Amino acid sequence: MRNKFEEQLSLLNRLLIEMGNCIEHAISISVKALIEQDVELARQAVAYDDEIDDKEQEIESLCLKLLLQQQPIAGDLRLISAALKMITDMERIGDQSSDISELTILMASKPYVKKLVHIPQMAEASIKMVNQAVNAFVQRDEALAYAVIAYDDIVDDLFMTIRADIIDLIRQNADNADQAFDLMMIAKYFERIGDHATNIAEWVLFSITGSHRSQRHLRDMPE
Repeated sequence: MRNKFEEQLSLLNRLLIEMGNCIEHAISISVKALIEQDVELARQAVAYDDEIDDKEQEIESLCLKLLLQQQPIAGDLRLISAALKMITDMERIGDQSSDISELTILMASKPYVKKLVHIPQMAEASIKMVNQAVNAFVQRDEALAYAVIAYDDIVDDLFMTIRADIIDLIRQNADNADQAFDLMMIAKYFERIGDHATNIAEWVLFSITGSHRSQRHLRDMPE
């Protein structure tokens, strides 16, 4: 019975890696479409969200099967419940990649008012966070999960840089405002992707230690 359970846990890890690869690909093609103002590629990125949704449902079904058909011990329960929480954040990352591509399509008719430099950097950082968060779960690597959480500061700093640039663009020329706000929204989506990757890392820590961020914060508060 335990051998069968271990096989299904291995399958869960493989499916999470596959879903992680899917959302990394979604971010990559959405930012490529954005940079190149490629409407057809942006449409492909929007459609790709369905594949991510399908992968979420597959993992959710497996987790429920593990809970209902097996007899998981406490550590297994943490791992399975963490996986269920993780795929919710992963699915939302897919949604936000799709939202970025929707905005790319809207902006495709006009050249950009400013060369995109920091947004691609945000995309690269968020892909790294997602990849390392999933690897931390599969490898049961607490240190890697903490590294993902710390790395979110880089994404946040890039967002603040973009925000300052956007404000300057609008001050220089109010005609830039519509596109500038769209670019700001795209940057905000990437910031949220970083937040979701952080959430995934927090659930990895829960699966390993049995403690979630809210519990750790309460424990660290002075009496």
